Amino acid sequence: MSEKARTVSVEDAGQQLGIGRQLAYELARGGKLPGVIKLGHRYVVSQAAIDRVLAGDPSYGAGAKTPAGV
Repeated sequence: MSEKARTVSVEDAGQQLGIGRQLAYELARGGKLPGVIKLGHRYVVSQAAIDRVLAGDPSYGAGAKTPAGV
C-alpha cells in the first residue's frame, strides 16, 4: 500500500490546482499559495492544504492566510 506524499513541488501543486508553473511559483513566493513551506532555497506545498483548497474550504480561499502548521 502506497502512502500519499505529505508535500509536493510547487509545479505539481499548480497542476493539481489548474494553474501554470510560473503562476504557481509567483503565488508561492508572494505568500498567496496556501500551504507553502520554504526549505532553504526550495519551496514545497502541503498536500493537505491543496486538498482543502480543492474541497472548497473557505479558510483556504483566495487571499486566505495559511494556518500555522499546515
